[in-house]
Amino acid sequence: MSYDFRTTVDRTGTGSAKWEGMRAANPSVPAGISPFSVADLDLPMAPEILAGLRDHLQDAVLGYTVATDDYWDAVTGWFRDRHGWSVEREQIVLAPGVVPAFNTAVRAATAPGDGVIVQTPAYYPFFGAVENNDRVVVRNPLVVRDGRWRIDLDDLAEKAADPRTTALLFCSPHNPTGRVWERDELEAVRRIARENDLTVISDEIHFDLLMPGIRHTVFSTLGEDAAARSIVCTAPSKTFNLAGMATSNIVIADAGLRERYAQEQARTGFFTLNALGFQACRLAYTKAGAWLDGLLDLVHGNHELVRSFLAERMPEVVVHDLEGTYLQWMDFRALGLTAQELQRVHELEALVFFDEGAMFGPEGEGFERMNLAAPRRAVEDALERLARAHGR
Repeated sequence: MSYDFRTTVDRTGTGSAKWEGMRAANPSVPAGISPFSVADLDLPMAPEILAGLRDHLQDAVLGYTVATDDYWDAVTGWFRDRHGWSVEREQIVLAPGVVPAFNTAVRAATAPGDGVIVQTPAYYPFFGAVENNDRVVVRNPLVVRDGRWRIDLDDLAEKAADPRTTALLFCSPHNPTGRVWERDELEAVRRIARENDLTVISDEIHFDLLMPGIRHTVFSTLGEDAAARSIVCTAPSKTFNLAGMATSNIVIADAGLRERYAQEQARTGFFTLNALGFQACRLAYTKAGAWLDGLLDLVHGNHELVRSFLAERMPEVVVHDLEGTYLQWMDFRALGLTAQELQRVHELEALVFFDEGAMFGPEGEGFERMNLAAPRRAVEDALERLARAHGR
């Protein structure tokens, strides 16, 4: 089947968080401009998902709905076939999103006042998941060596050794840097977690989104001890643009940890997912694999475009290699602008709307995160506006 990755879906007036945010930043933005910020897609949906939902709605009753055998088979089948990950359905806890899930996980796995390690720059809801639940953020800043973002393992070991620190909120693949951790890196994290009895809350929502030649290893597959101490957060939302379906699958192999998580989730009043979320996830995991392959080709091509364009027109900007996610991390610090000046130039002059690096912590100031899951022409036009606004 041929898929449409050339059309930008104009989401003006639909309540899209991304598009409403663009209008709030610059109310005079003209028609034909699309944002590159929030991690969802302004592309046509996978037709297999849309067609399946239409068929389902012909005679659906949208009442209280629970997971069916077909749903569980779709989820565990995707894990097995796409990731070589064998998961029993009893190990999966449903959640209305990965962000609610790692908030629940923090409360289930730690106590008020405990330290939770976050590797910065970090997906910004990580900070809230720790601080809003009366825990303490323990920063383990990533470092750049040989042009590649890496975990500072010595610092991680030092921070983990504090008995007041009881969990690691881990991002794999990493958002915003786009790193996919190699197995030896994960093994080092596993060793540190084991030696210091850390629970690893692993946000792997981007694990389907890999560039050519890159392999992702699910943290809990490293061994029995890794599985016993991990809470792996997954969802079809980033992969298939289903964030509005509020459907996530949280894998907790250890029965005791899973029970603590379920009890903490029950305190919020959670009962089940929405009826269409079950269907959308099932359809995505059983029907839309070929569409995903096309999306990954688009993202990789856009990454190559951004890298070559900026190398020619704005060589001061460092475009970090994209290994996973569809989120391009770029370092604008050599331009000598403050974070506020950079944002002003981009949003008011260039009419490009990124996620500002500072939102990922002070370690991200002077960086920008660009969503590359967009039509090639939209990316080309944005890059031209960007270069012109910077006088290049």
